[in-house]
Amino acid sequence: MKARMRTMRPAVLAMTTAMVLSSCGGGGDDAPGTGDTGGAISVFNTEPENPLVPGNTTEFGGSQVMAAMFTGLIDYDPQTTEVKNAAADSITDVGSKVYTVKLKPGWKFHDGTDVLAKNFVDAWNWTAYGPNATQGAPFFSDIQGYDEVNPADPDGKSGPQQAPAPATDKMSGLRVVDDHTFEVTLKSSSPVFKVKLGYEVFAPLPDSFFADKAAFEAKPIGNGPFKFVSRQVGTEVKLTRFDEYTGMDKPKFKDLTFRVYQSREAAYPDLVGNQLDFIEELPPNALAGQQHKTDLGDRVVEGESLMNQTLSFPLYQEKYQNPDLRKAISMAINREEITTRIYEGSRQPADGLVHPLIKGYQKGQCGELCTFNPEKAREHLARSGFTGPLKIISNTDGGHSEWATAAANSIKNTLGIECVFEPATSLGEFRGKINAREMTDMYRAGWVADYPSIENFLNPIYKTGASSNDGEYSNPEVDAKLAAADTAASEEEGIKLYLEAEKLILNDLPFVPLWTQNTIGGKSDRLSSAKLSAFRKLDLTSVEVA
Repeated sequence: MKARMRTMRPAVLAMTTAMVLSSCGGGGDDAPGTGDTGGAISVFNTEPENPLVPGNTTEFGGSQVMAAMFTGLIDYDPQTTEVKNAAADSITDVGSKVYTVKLKPGWKFHDGTDVLAKNFVDAWNWTAYGPNATQGAPFFSDIQGYDEVNPADPDGKSGPQQAPAPATDKMSGLRVVDDHTFEVTLKSSSPVFKVKLGYEVFAPLPDSFFADKAAFEAKPIGNGPFKFVSRQVGTEVKLTRFDEYTGMDKPKFKDLTFRVYQSREAAYPDLVGNQLDFIEELPPNALAGQQHKTDLGDRVVEGESLMNQTLSFPLYQEKYQNPDLRKAISMAINREEITTRIYEGSRQPADGLVHPLIKGYQKGQCGELCTFNPEKAREHLARSGFTGPLKIISNTDGGHSEWATAAANSIKNTLGIECVFEPATSLGEFRGKINAREMTDMYRAGWVADYPSIENFLNPIYKTGASSNDGEYSNPEVDAKLAAADTAASEEEGIKLYLEAEKLILNDLPFVPLWTQNTIGGKSDRLSSAKLSAFRKLDLTSVEVA
């Protein structure tokens, strides 16, 4: 039986243009969360790709840890995604171009030093600086002076040319006013800018990071509800509650271990046997035949997630530069059959790039290109002149083997050319090859929203040189349309332009949209309460240990 997806009100997931502009100041008591139950919990994770530095952490395994260790200027309600001030006391703007940020006093880093305006400004400048080669740098491209600290690479990451040396290491659009106030000037007006500020790449860094980066990477220091204890690469990251934390999202338990597994399939028996306390997404073999309901009963945890699953083409490889081949592959994948047979209907075939729960989503943007059509798929293949072979590459620690194998078989059987699934190793190693532009064939490229905006499903992935544009897609018409949407005078006009950009991108099809999902996870019987957030993470504020 197909799982029925509850309908979340689109207004809840709106691109917020009016934030809380003031709050009742900083501080708050130093006690743990109300109803504190103490205890320790373990959570499934993949191996973080990089050292735990917010500006260079954009993948799932690292992001889970960053979200627990760092708190930004704003935060998002885990269930509704409503924007709330966090470290910011107020964020005001003039014409959506010049933003003034006032911090709540009394916030501390885990080393006891104050969280000040310069800690945000210094962190943003370090992340944006081209020679630091951070994954988060493009998120700062709206800020005046970004192009001077991060000049464009003339032939992209995969080309032999190097980017020019930066003229400076500080963006002219950032200015510290006083200890608790800083100003941000953008290149152009951008109403969506402040909605981004809860994403971890915008987190502050303590002075100790700049004094000794290697020491920080060995023992990172954040300002969030949990502080670092230890990391054993390939095994676990241990955190413990920061009892001096002054944010509103105080946890009710003490110790948090992110346990690294080679696959969700390997983690599942530990969950069933109460040796693992939480996994945010069950493996396909647990969903088959509704086995998870038998194994877990009322320990099943379900939630709506702002997540799209896709296949990406490495467009720096000659064979994938042919749009007819890309369209043939997309139309050869039987999404309906895969989501029904493997996922028991908990996934819904995608019909575009924007998630259906995001304000501005428009049904059917992808049209026939995302519809299983063997005849037209073969016509596109014939026009491409391609005769094979093909591969789908994916990490195996995220529960992707079943669907990737099924998609490869669907392509093979429909097009009559060889197509196989090639398993990679851990997510960290897999992402390392993607970032180094070493992919030789199409690969899995799922996307979980960083912040609740239609812009987040387009700019970071499809704009030329964007942080997650790993296939090196580039279309000047798309770039111009996205730029116009970013600086639109109203939210409604911005959405209209983003949707036009989405259509242009889909016509090129640099990615293959596959499906969205209603996430099904599970908890141990030690947890009397645990919820999934809309960002497919454990909502740490919801956890209570029995």
